[in-house]
Amino acid sequence: MSKHAAPGRRRASSPAPALRPRNGRTSGRRCAETKNHTLGDTAQKVAITAATSGLILTIAVPTTAAVSEPVQEMQAVAVETPVVSADPDAAVNFERSALSSTFDPEAKLRHVVVAAGSEISAGAAKGTLARPLAADLVETSGFGYRVSPITGTAGEMHRGQDFAAACGTDVTAAASGTVTFSGWHAYGGGNRVVVDHGNGVETTYNHMSNLAVAVGAVVDRGDLVGASGTTGASTGCHLHFEVMVNGEVVDPLGWL
Repeated sequence: MSKHAAPGRRRASSPAPALRPRNGRTSGRRCAETKNHTLGDTAQKVAITAATSGLILTIAVPTTAAVSEPVQEMQAVAVETPVVSADPDAAVNFERSALSSTFDPEAKLRHVVVAAGSEISAGAAKGTLARPLAADLVETSGFGYRVSPITGTAGEMHRGQDFAAACGTDVTAAASGTVTFSGWHAYGGGNRVVVDHGNGVETTYNHMSNLAVAVGAVVDRGDLVGASGTTGASTGCHLHFEVMVNGEVVDPLGWL
């Protein structure tokens, strides 16, 4: 070694070989080889990783087993139908059973008046009372203020509901109760009947031609109490029907 050489370095014994010029073919082949090695190395790494981590690689391979299996033919099975016979002389009835209702108007009447006083709404009391005539109800003069048909005075309070009815038409109790008045009404009601239904509810039947019950009689819903007429302050045959709650009159149509 020359004494003038730099310390720690060796002098090359021979010149380095010249580099071979690259062309497209050589470069492409080397790239392909490099890529194949890279993909192979990657696949090998993935397989090693999967094996060490407990993963299982599954390759789905198409199969023709389902197609190649023979299709089983469906076979019809005969089912025996039992023969039902009946007596040719037996009577067959196609009538339906009658429908019935559990609605109890008497129970509803007792329920709606408890602790309600005269403030009972028409909707709550609707249907609790039966119609007071054996004939269809034909409404005439209604409940409230009106011009008096007797005196012509405006602002008269009509305390009930009038229903047109031929004289002698049966008048019936709107609910069960006890007769507390039966006789002549001094204030224009003519022949009048009052029935107490309990819990502060009363009904009155006015202008009747005759009376069928006496004070103290116990009546059921629909029982006869008299016949329509035109007695007292009346202009023609009709029934003047009233409903009172705790002594105050209310609109009867809210109860029928």
